Amino acid sequence: MVRILFVCLGNICRSPMAEAVFKEQMKEAGLANKVLIDSAGTAGWHEGSSPHEGTLKKLEEVNIPADYLTARQLRKEDAIQYDFIIVMDESNATDVQHLFSKAEGAPEIYRMMDFVEKPPEKNVPDPFFTGDFDYTYTLISQASQALQNYLIQNNYL
Repeated sequence: MVRILFVCLGNICRSPMAEAVFKEQMKEAGLANKVLIDSAGTAGWHEGSSPHEGTLKKLEEVNIPADYLTARQLRKEDAIQYDFIIVMDESNATDVQHLFSKAEGAPEIYRMMDFVEKPPEKNVPDPFFTGDFDYTYTLISQASQALQNYLIQNNYL
């Protein structure tokens, strides 16, 4: 089983959206039993909260379940519990690297858009600040499909 953790700043916009989108894609592909998918934030401001209303609205609009999502903060032990840590932007990558710097066996850290050939952006912009949940969803959907392809092509699934 491949264990994947999506990470953003507060775990209420981008990373829970990525978690829900990727879970749905894996379910539709008949691969849900081959992955463990979760999300976390580098900051703990929203721990225990539901996703942002913009995230929930967008996921509902595209018929992706989100009622199970709850924000949590990234923990040092996540370094050994996950095979892939996938961050939404460079700032998240720096924060994760700092937290995991002394963790043995820490997985490689990827940016979400690293899996997309010729991505329109290197980072997934934070809709908490931009207000553009549609664009965030577009990027995450594109990257999720590319991630699925990557995992299949590299025999993780």
